[in-house]
Amino acid sequence: MTLSHGASSSSAARAALRGLGWLLAGSLCLAALGGAACTPKGGAAAGAAALPETPHPLRGAPAPDFSLAARGGAPASPNAYAGKVVLLDFWATWCQPCRASFPEYQALLASYGERVIVVGISEDDEQDGIERFAEETGALFPLAWDADKSVAQRYQISSMPTLFIIDGSGLVRYVHAGFRAGDEASIRAAIDSLL
Repeated sequence: MTLSHGASSSSAARAALRGLGWLLAGSLCLAALGGAACTPKGGAAAGAAALPETPHPLRGAPAPDFSLAARGGAPASPNAYAGKVVLLDFWATWCQPCRASFPEYQALLASYGERVIVVGISEDDEQDGIERFAEETGALFPLAWDADKSVAQRYQISSMPTLFIIDGSGLVRYVHAGFRAGDEASIRAAIDSLL
């Protein structure tokens, strides 16, 4: 690969370092398959606390808006679903807890109908594999790729999956890091409290 001097080499260096960080995070996640979350920055994985007690700076604040292209042409923007409960999930194809969460999110959609929307934001370094992951997990909800990680930065993501539950007025009401069997009951209780 040939790089020109200046911004291109700086940009390529940042991309390479980011790629190494996510690769290391994937390795850490795979090494601890029993864990609830995958940590992209090398820190300890967040536990699966009950949804109402999970601390996060955005809890109670308006959900930062963004607009990403999602597969199938569906909107990947919290504002596109005003008036509905939105489950905004940050995930990656290498994250085993993410793989476990997708079928549960799809089941939630089946039980709540159009009152609840799930939007998945991939934090993978490459777009390849997103469609295959969706097929393998049965996900029919909108999935978008956060290519430059700017949406994850705005949402202050430190582990994956991280789920933000946004109420009908656009406020972040619950934040849940990680996913373990049984977490779907807490997520359902949080949704019920907002409907």
